[in-house]
Amino acid sequence: MQARATGPTIDDVFHALGDPTRRAIVERLSQRPESMSDLAAPFDMSLAAVGQHVQVLERSGLVRTEKIGRTRTCEINPLGMALARQWLEARRRLWETRFDRLADFLGENEDGAD
Repeated sequence: MQARATGPTIDDVFHALGDPTRRAIVERLSQRPESMSDLAAPFDMSLAAVGQHVQVLERSGLVRTEKIGRTRTCEINPLGMALARQWLEARRRLWETRFDRLADFLGENEDGAD
C-alpha cells in the first residue's frame, strides 16, 4: 500500500470541488471570511453538516479556519487553488501543443492536395 503524501493532493482538491455545496462555500468565502454560523445560514442543512463540508475543504487546502473564543472563522487559503491551477495549466499546455501539431498536419496535407 502506498503511503499518503504529506499535505493536500490534486485528488483532494478535485474531490472537495466535486460537491456543489462545497463549491458554493468556496464562492462565498471568495468574497470575504465568514463565521461558521454565517456561512451555514443560506444552506438548507445543519451547522454540523456545513462543518463537515468545511473540514473536507480544509483537508484539501482550499480553506483554512481559525477559532477565536467561541467563534470559528473560515477563509480561503490563497495557496489552496495553486495545486489545481498548476495541474490544469500543465494539461492546457499539453493540449495546445497537440492542437498546434494537428493544425500543422492538416495545413501540410491541405497544401499537398492542390
